[in-house]
Amino acid sequence: MVATGICRSDDHVVSGHLMTALPVILGHEAAGIVESIGEGVTSVKPGDKVIPLFVPQCGKCKSCKHPESNFCVKNDLSSGNPGKLQDGTTRFTCRGKPIHHFLGTSTFSQYTVVDEISVAKIDAASPLEKVCLIGCGFSTGYGSAVKVAKVTQGSTCAVFGLGGVGLSVIIGCKAAGAARIIAVDINKDKFAKAREVGATEFVNPQDYDKPIEEVLQEMSNGGVDFSFEVVGRLDTMTSARKITVLQRTSLGLTAAPQFYENLQYINSLIN
Repeated sequence: MVATGICRSDDHVVSGHLMTALPVILGHEAAGIVESIGEGVTSVKPGDKVIPLFVPQCGKCKSCKHPESNFCVKNDLSSGNPGKLQDGTTRFTCRGKPIHHFLGTSTFSQYTVVDEISVAKIDAASPLEKVCLIGCGFSTGYGSAVKVAKVTQGSTCAVFGLGGVGLSVIIGCKAAGAARIIAVDINKDKFAKAREVGATEFVNPQDYDKPIEEVLQEMSNGGVDFSFEVVGRLDTMTSARKITVLQRTSLGLTAAPQFYENLQYINSLIN
């Protein structure tokens, strides 16, 4: 492993809000160089630059073949055998005892072992310290705007949270042709970078004495076309939903710590 990012999903495991098999080596947003390959591997070779995939791509299941999906059925979360590779084994040990894998990747390590379907070869000129973000943060944000919400030309978008994923959402909205991209964050120091990647307007909820959804509804003549919550809080998820006009899209891209105890409440917002 050459470069790895720290995602809030890793933090959720540390805090106990996301359950996985323990002990475990975390990390899933990374890039590295193939050191060696196992028998039968053909898609990569030693020396190749690669990005590990926490959602594998078997290319054969119903999800992989569907034009609007890539959530392979062999993913770690729904495999029924979390913390292990596809063959049911772990490749990490400590003092003779097995250490589990995280989402089939485990990138918080100098070396890791992944299945062939859990790695993608990338251009040899790729700067690994930058493209590692494609492993989670960038693809989550950009893909949510372009592939999931399908932001339309001339639309108005609101993005709650201007971290790495939020900025990636803004890039996606701009690429899709959004006319207005309203960036929302309580840290005004993030506005300059948001402007750089495409945001057109900026709102700090702490500057107002009324609910942020009211502020945004006034700014957007009743509501936005697409809203994206990239903070991971139930209150901001609610605000994002309230400002989205009928028949448009509101997406929560991060799981709030309370999510696992409040799944029914989240579903009520979506439905």
